[in-house]
Amino acid sequence: MKTNETGTHTTAAAAPLNAPRTQDAFTTAKNCVKIYGALGTAALLAVIVVAGTGHTVNTFMWVRAVLLPVVAVLIHRVTVSAARGSRRSFERVSTLAVIMPIAIIGVDLIPGVCPPWYAVMQAVCVLPVIGVAFITRGSALRAAFPKGR
Repeated sequence: MKTNETGTHTTAAAAPLNAPRTQDAFTTAKNCVKIYGALGTAALLAVIVVAGTGHTVNTFMWVRAVLLPVVAVLIHRVTVSAARGSRRSFERVSTLAVIMPIAIIGVDLIPGVCPPWYAVMQAVCVLPVIGVAFITRGSALRAAFPKGR
């Protein structure tokens, strides 16, 4: 299998990548990432409103609330690259989609890190990413990016 300078497949291995089922899976994954970004932005706005009404918002909450929408943009770019055939991008999205929910929810469960309402909001925000984890492990994308020998 050869790859050109853009990271897309140039041999017969690209056939599964162009299959409608594969592109549908990538479309769904990209939409999940967009939803994650929208929910992350809503969470940021919630933190702004809570802080604006005089309630306590700690540094952790500010940093997390700002970073997660930014991360959504980056993950979307990597997902688009994967949809164009980049194995490396596909592997990154696939890995991040598993690690992020565990890390986000795990850290929020540490007592005293954040209030319960914030932990619940972050868990809801990361649900679409869990969807991406399942999509990237589905048969359509496994066929497009078979494991190397």
